Amino acid sequence: MKLKVYLEEAYDELVHKVTWPTWKELQNSALVVMVASLIISLLIFLMDVSFENIMEFIYGLFY
Repeated sequence: MKLKVYLEEAYDELVHKVTWPTWKELQNSALVVMVASLIISLLIFLMDVSFENIMEFIYGLFY
């Protein structure tokens, strides 16, 4: 009995009490996530290349 009440309340909340984003808002959010992901991946790439060059320089001093 409690499960039925819980499911009815959950359905009512999802259908009537939740404000769902519009299609345009979803597109804008997806664009922001894609741009942020691209920027972060480029920063990580640059840090990786820089670290590789620094380590090659340091190892080159000893060999």
